[in-house]
Amino acid sequence: MTESLTQALQARLKSLPEHAPVAVALSGGADSAALAIAAAKICQATARPLHFFHIHHGLFAQADVWVEQVRELSQLLQTPLEVRRVEVAQDSGLGVEGAARESRYAALVDMASRHQTQALLLAHHRQDQAETVLLRLLRGAGIQGLAAMQADTERHGMRLLRPFLDIDRAELLEYVEAFTQKTQWLPVQDPSNTDPKYARGAFRSSLIPALQAHWPAWQQTLTRHARKACEAVEILDEVAANDLANLDPDPVTKSFSLKLWRALTPARQALVLRYWLQQQGVAMPGDRRLADLLRQLRQLHALGHDRDLLWQHGQTELRCRQGRVLLVALQ
Repeated sequence: MTESLTQALQARLKSLPEHAPVAVALSGGADSAALAIAAAKICQATARPLHFFHIHHGLFAQADVWVEQVRELSQLLQTPLEVRRVEVAQDSGLGVEGAARESRYAALVDMASRHQTQALLLAHHRQDQAETVLLRLLRGAGIQGLAAMQADTERHGMRLLRPFLDIDRAELLEYVEAFTQKTQWLPVQDPSNTDPKYARGAFRSSLIPALQAHWPAWQQTLTRHARKACEAVEILDEVAANDLANLDPDPVTKSFSLKLWRALTPARQALVLRYWLQQQGVAMPGDRRLADLLRQLRQLHALGHDRDLLWQHGQTELRCRQGRVLLVALQ
């Protein structure tokens, strides 16, 4: 194990109680396999309970084969594995990639709860971070989106740790290659990673070669922008949290007053709405979708009747009842 991988993973695990259970989201690809191998060695050495979670989306014919590859890895690493099959909604308005991501996280949250894991380890690395910044910029994301992924964050009540965000993917590939030479185990090859019909696939097959040729430091530059954006977001979150506290929030329904929200300036209306959605674990809508939601809220009846409000986002729907704005989970 390279020293940088060891130090990065141990640093994240030190933020948890000594024997708190953790899990690795294990797709079976080289990145998550590197994290699983490293986590298994560290957790076994420190008597920390560890689980592997694998999500079967059913989107590719090879998915059943991938399950067997992941199962073989878990046996080699002597770590328990849970496989969960999910259905990806085709009409959620999030696209296939977005809908798959939402289904995946929902399943991971449930598995983490069942196994009482304190944190979920994710294998995102420096290239993933740089890609996320650029893709969000191209999609019109605001400064919150440009902050990209955080090394330690929470989603749907689940703590997410990304120990490899500052690690170059080449180190992960080298580490897994050494494991393959020793065990003959081969990582999963997901065709969507280079399929141009998917956003990241198009990015990796068409744009990355040009970036590498003309701007070889593009990953470091974009991850630096992400860190700066994160600092700005911390300040904006303080403003948004203060505004939300003044909107008569209800801790039970997690709703807020439409009337008080309308008294804010348009910029702060948008800011506090994004913050509120984020606090409830909702995937951040794109700029156009958010603008549509803001327009609908501003045009609602003064008493908050929602007969003209129709805004569904993934598995949630925003509604307004008796002057209160709230989210409702769809069945």
